[in-house]
Amino acid sequence: MDMHTVVVGTSGTTADDVVAVARHGARVELSTAAVDALAASRLIVDALAATPEPVYGVSTGFGALASRHISTELRAQLQRNIVRSHAAGMGPRVEREVVRALMFLRLKTVASGHTGVRPEVAQTMADVLNAGITPVVHEYGSLGCSGDLAPLSHCALTLMGEGEAEGPDGTVRPAGELLAAHGITPVELREKEGLALLNGTDGMLGMLVMALADLRNLYTSADITAALSLEALLGTEKVLAPELHAIRPHPGQGASADNMLRVLAGSGLTGHHQDDAPRVQDAYSVRCAPQVNGAGRDTLDYAAVVAGRELASSVDNPVVLPDGRVESNGNFHGAPVAYVLDFLAIVAADLGSICERRTDRLLDKHRSHGLPPFLADDAGVDSGLMIAQYTQAALVSEMKRLAVPASADSIPSSAMQEDHVSMGWSAARKLRTAVDNLTRIVAVELYAATRAVELRAAEGLVPAPASQAAVAALRAAGAEGPGPDRFLAPDLAAADTFVREGRLVAAVEPVTGPLA
Repeated sequence: MDMHTVVVGTSGTTADDVVAVARHGARVELSTAAVDALAASRLIVDALAATPEPVYGVSTGFGALASRHISTELRAQLQRNIVRSHAAGMGPRVEREVVRALMFLRLKTVASGHTGVRPEVAQTMADVLNAGITPVVHEYGSLGCSGDLAPLSHCALTLMGEGEAEGPDGTVRPAGELLAAHGITPVELREKEGLALLNGTDGMLGMLVMALADLRNLYTSADITAALSLEALLGTEKVLAPELHAIRPHPGQGASADNMLRVLAGSGLTGHHQDDAPRVQDAYSVRCAPQVNGAGRDTLDYAAVVAGRELASSVDNPVVLPDGRVESNGNFHGAPVAYVLDFLAIVAADLGSICERRTDRLLDKHRSHGLPPFLADDAGVDSGLMIAQYTQAALVSEMKRLAVPASADSIPSSAMQEDHVSMGWSAARKLRTAVDNLTRIVAVELYAATRAVELRAAEGLVPAPASQAAVAALRAAGAEGPGPDRFLAPDLAAADTFVREGRLVAAVEPVTGPLA
């Protein structure tokens, strides 16, 4: 567990805090202001609960059953029942980091003072996070409207001491046993609290935040692999000149071109080895890398703006307003988050596609400008990286299927009361798969490009210092260089881990300086 502590206040949180809690086990504390806001909003809910007039979520049923007024003696049962009935997920378990993000982001909204939840419930949420207890949440159950209902319900069930959860040792046990083992008292939900624990976009938002962190690393990594491929193909770096990108001033394009230019600084391979096979221009996959990578970077920036707005939001229905009103709304609809999750799947697929095209070019003796077929040691006897490209192509094909937008779909539910939904959870789940696949695709290009650069170096050409640093670090990580055929999967797995952990970027930045 990370000893870093994240303090939850009344005004949202940051993407860095989400990642710290979700991935690195940072501790969570409620600020004094948050506790005060929780107490103040609870007084408003208690006052409404004491009135004879029905108030949605406080003294009525939910969804299509909202017309029924619930008597005082049944309201605790109502709140328990909504959690139990909505904890209806199915399928494989969702990853621990996603569940921790889900719980933390729900706590963030609860702490805003707009939900009417008691301070002791919020404290129990923090205690469960700090104990390393992770509710069992399933893949299917959220339509991305009225919040991520089923996933959040499984989390709320744990707070009640029911259902199953994973302990800090990774063992799944009854949630009540885990709470008792850590000295945590299960909560007894009161008016509105069950509903407030379920009604948010927290799952899709948490996955968006983590995807953005991963994609930042991957886009920088892809700039590096594109530069290595350009170098290995004896291409020209002149297309990266800043004055060319200044006249089409997309910020991401300029950043990617600058990254590539810095990686190629000092190369003895680029721009002047075309005497035997003159080229007026390099292929699009090489020449247009900054335009494609840069457009993806700009999409990431837009998605980060949306994520920032959602991180500053209090998503619940109904909400407690500062003037004491409790009003229903539609802020739980996941459309803003769902759209950008789908946008990111599209740009990730296109980035994977252009990476694969450069890999294929490196392996084709008719287009690689003097490199051996498939970068093999003894072509015919050795197959080289032929099937590595097949694997990469299979991943790219999957990426294209994952790019089909989930948010363009909607399916009515709750007896047509919830007749339009965002499918944001589904968009987030497929984006996680896409990011995972993109990492592998970039790793295959890296593996092919570094082998090709080494083969050029064996001919007496001098690669750029940054390229040499990337090659050396990858080899030290266990991905071997040119030579006769060998069991290739372990090399590709080593390259995958190398990219995934940000070590490619870390290897070249001492030479290039910080990359965008």
